[in-house]
Amino acid sequence: MTLTADRTRTTTHRRTWLRVFLVGLALWIVSLVVTLLTANANLVPTLILLGSFLVPVTFVAWAFERWRDEHVTAELIVSAFTLGGVLGVLGASVLETYLLNPSPWLFLGVGLIEEAAKAGALIFVARRLSRRHARDGFILGAAVGFGFAAFETAGYAFNAVLTMRGLSLSALVQTELTRGVLTPFGHGLWTAIIGGVLFHQARAGRFRYTLPVVLTYLWVSVVHALWDYSHSIALALTFLLTGSKWQYQLLSRGYLPQPTPEQTRVFTLLSIASLLIVALLGLITLRVAWRRTTATEPSITRRH
Repeated sequence: MTLTADRTRTTTHRRTWLRVFLVGLALWIVSLVVTLLTANANLVPTLILLGSFLVPVTFVAWAFERWRDEHVTAELIVSAFTLGGVLGVLGASVLETYLLNPSPWLFLGVGLIEEAAKAGALIFVARRLSRRHARDGFILGAAVGFGFAAFETAGYAFNAVLTMRGLSLSALVQTELTRGVLTPFGHGLWTAIIGGVLFHQARAGRFRYTLPVVLTYLWVSVVHALWDYSHSIALALTFLLTGSKWQYQLLSRGYLPQPTPEQTRVFTLLSIASLLIVALLGLITLRVAWRRTTATEPSITRRH
């Protein structure tokens, strides 16, 4: 009887993240409905925050259950999420403003800058951590990345509100739904990969910027750039596969022709396919990095 009760409590405890997600989703839906019914603009910030932080905070709840111990504490995970996320967003914003200009290489520059900013934020948050195993780097890197994603999504959602006419919330809802679905395959995933390799290469309590760390950073930045380029790649492939002569003429003059309904459908499918391919690249990279780094490290007993 006691063993069964313990197993039940453990299972329930490990599903806290699911309850966090379901309750947060319900609150977001209720907030949306009430905002639509009352046309109360004061509720828009609530809607933005709930939608932007729902998936990232769910990850933090999962991390509490699976990974916290005497070294990677709940306080450290929260610091990585909040402080690391804010520092990453601020650092990337400053660097992108002063270093980037419109060009074909813009998104590659964004990838290099944002991944460097998040890695720097991770190093700052974990500077006093006495133990630096790859597993810790993966989880804290993911926390920084999800924090970055949460604050970035809030910014995009706020911009969607600013560009709306009246109190139409369609742009806001579309932004939050799209980014909420894509969040697990973006910043959190990419920074987790860098964090795992960075922590694995650490020695004697010091981070080392070895060749594996640099190559991992560069590759993750390329994956990040491909994610941002997916829209442009899908657009180019659409006109390449289905374009007509008059559309090519407009493109050669620097004008974007009006797409046909068929081209719109093709573009949507190619955009989704591009994102899926890049997401798969990120997941494969995470799996390879996890297996190579954790296989040579001692097992860690986690507190559940």
